[in-house]
Amino acid sequence: MEQEMERFGGTSEEEGEEDEEEMGMEVKDEEQQQQERRSQRNHLSTRMISINEGINNTGINNNNNLLNRFQYVSPQQQQQQDEQNQSSSGGGGRRCRPREEKERTKLRERHRRAITARILAGLRRHGNYNLRVRADINDVIAALAREAGWVVLPDGTTFPSRSQGTRPVALATSSNALVTTSPSPSSPQLIPTIVQSPNASFRGGGGGGGISPGIQNSSDYNPYRLKTMFVPCSTPIDGSSNVIRSTSVAAMVGDRGERIQDSNSPLIDNCIDSIIDDKQIMDIPSKMPERDFAGTPYVPVYVMLPLGVINMKCELVDPDGLLKQLRILKAVNVDGVMVDCWWGIVEAHTPQEYNWSGYKQLFQIVRELKLKLQVVMSFHECGGNVGDDVCIPLPQWVAEIGRTNPDIFFTDREGRRNPECLSWGIDKERVLRGRTAVEVYFDYMRSFRVEFDEFFEDGVISEIEVGLGPCGELRYPSYSVKNGWRYPGIGEFQCYDQYLLKSLKKAAEARGHSFWARGPDNAGSYNSQPHDTGFFCDGGDYDSYYGRFFLNWYSQVLVDHADRVLSLAKLAFEGTCIATKLSGIHWWYKTASHAAELTAGFYNPCNRDGYAAIASMLKKHGAALNFTCVELRTLDQQEDFPEALADPEGLVWQVISIDLIY
Repeated sequence: MEQEMERFGGTSEEEGEEDEEEMGMEVKDEEQQQQERRSQRNHLSTRMISINEGINNTGINNNNNLLNRFQYVSPQQQQQQDEQNQSSSGGGGRRCRPREEKERTKLRERHRRAITARILAGLRRHGNYNLRVRADINDVIAALAREAGWVVLPDGTTFPSRSQGTRPVALATSSNALVTTSPSPSSPQLIPTIVQSPNASFRGGGGGGGISPGIQNSSDYNPYRLKTMFVPCSTPIDGSSNVIRSTSVAAMVGDRGERIQDSNSPLIDNCIDSIIDDKQIMDIPSKMPERDFAGTPYVPVYVMLPLGVINMKCELVDPDGLLKQLRILKAVNVDGVMVDCWWGIVEAHTPQEYNWSGYKQLFQIVRELKLKLQVVMSFHECGGNVGDDVCIPLPQWVAEIGRTNPDIFFTDREGRRNPECLSWGIDKERVLRGRTAVEVYFDYMRSFRVEFDEFFEDGVISEIEVGLGPCGELRYPSYSVKNGWRYPGIGEFQCYDQYLLKSLKKAAEARGHSFWARGPDNAGSYNSQPHDTGFFCDGGDYDSYYGRFFLNWYSQVLVDHADRVLSLAKLAFEGTCIATKLSGIHWWYKTASHAAELTAGFYNPCNRDGYAAIASMLKKHGAALNFTCVELRTLDQQEDFPEALADPEGLVWQVISIDLIY
C-alpha cells in the first residue's frame, strides 16, 4: 500500500510540476523552489521514500492537492481546502492570475494575426505574390527566397541555385516585361536587361528606339522566380552600359571576347562595351514567335540607326561606312536595326507620290547581312527636340497648306502654332488636297506595305511602330521647347485650333452646357507650377464639374485619334506586329492633379486612372506599347530636380498594373 501511494504521489508530483510550467498559472517563491530542488535530488539518490518524507519535502498543502487528484472532492471541501492553502501561504506567497494572462495572450495573438493578415494582403495585391489563403510566415519566407534566386523545396529544404552570382538586383517592370540589372562579378557597374514574359505587349522605348523582340543565341541561365513568373537571368557580363536613344542596347565584342572600339562609328559609340568569355557564347536556338520570351534568357537587341541615315533626297548617306558598322553589329549577334521612315522625305513634294529609293537600298543591305528591321512610320517633324541632330520637316505640300490654313496644326491659348505634326482635329476633315489626315496616313502606310512586300514575306521586317503625335509619341505637344517650355514646367493645353474648338463646342452642347465650350483660363503657362495656378492646385478647378468635363473630352480626342490610325495600320500591315510609343510624363506625378500629364492628354489625376482607356484601345488592335521612361529612376530625379516632384518608377508601375488588367 505504501509503495502504491508512493507511486501515486511521485507521479502526481511530476504532473503537477509540468502543469505549473506549461500553464504558467502560479509563481512559486524562492524558498519553495529550493525545497523542490532538494526533493528532486533526494528522489534521484534513492527511489524508496516514505509518505512522511514526501510531506516534509513538498509541504502538507501540496501533498494534499496531489492526492486529491485521485479522489472525488465535493465543492464544499474544495472551498475549505482553498481557504486553508491561502491562509497557510501567508496570504501573498502565491499569485494566481489565469484570467488576466489569458486575456493578454488573446489580445497579443489577435494583434499578431491582424498584422500578418495586412502583410499578406499587401503582398498579394501589390507584390503579385502567389500566397495561399491561410499562408504563414514560412510561405512568405519561401516566396522571398525564391525571388532572391534560391531554390525552396516543398519540404522546406533550401539551397542556392547554380548561377547565384547573376541574381537580379533592380526591378522596373510590367506584367509582360521586367527590367532587371545583373551585377558583374568583378565590376560594380550594371548591365541593363529587359526580360519579357509570354504574350508580352509592354516594352520600354525612348526616342523612337527600344529593345525589341527577335531571335538570337542564348547562354546558360538560371530561372529566377519573381512573384508568380519565372524570369530568366542573363549570364554575368563585365563592362559598362550606355543606352542608345534611351533603351536600345548592344554589346560590342570581338570574336575572342576582346573589346571593339571605333571612335568614328556613331552606332558603336552608344553601344555597350563588354568583355565576354568564350564559354558564354552558345549555339543559336530554334526560332520563337516575336515578343514571346518564355523559357529563354535571351533578350533581343535592336540598334537605332542615326536619324539622318537617309537624306532629304531619299538617298542613303555613306553606304560603305554603314555597311562596315552593320557588319560589326552582326558579328556580335545583334538581332537587327530600327529606322525611321520619314513622311517629310518620302512624300515630300507632291501628294501620293512616294520615293522609297534610299530605304530600298538600306533594307537590301540589312537583308543581305541577315539582320531584321523595325520600321517607324514617322508622321512628325524631326528637329528641335532632345536627341534630334538633323532637321526633317513635314512634307512641303503640307507646309504650303499650313500657310493658308494654320489651324491644321496644334495651337495653344495664345494662338502659337506647333508645326511638329498635324492636329487631330483634321482626322476627318478633307483639308489636305481633298483627303483627311487619316486617309493621308493610310495611303502612306499602304504604299510602304506594297513597296516592301518581299521584306514582309521573308520576315525581315519584324515590327512596325506607328507614329501618333509629336516625336512619334501618343500625346499632345504640350511641352514644346520651341514655344519656350523648360523642364519641369506643366505645359499648356493644345486645343485652340478651330477644328478642336468645334469638337469641344459640340461636346459641350451635347452635355447641355454650351458655355463650357472653352479651354480653362486659369491653367497657367508652359513653365508654371501646379500650385501657382487655380486649375491645377490642390482642390483646383481640374476637379470641378467643368474641369472633369473638359479633361475627359481632351483625353478622349487623344484615344480616338490613336484608335482610328491603328485601325488602318492593322489593315495595312496585317500579319505583322504593330506598336506605338507612349510618352512617360513623370514630373509632377506626386501632386494631386498630375498637371503635366493632364496638358499632354493623359487624364490621370490621383483619383482617376488615365491609362486604362489607352490600354484597352491598344488591346483591341493587338498593338504593343513602347513606354519611354522605363529606364528612369525616381531617386535620380529627386537629386537633380527635387522641385519637380517626379516619380517615374511610380508611373511605370501604374502602367504595368493596367497592363495586368487589360
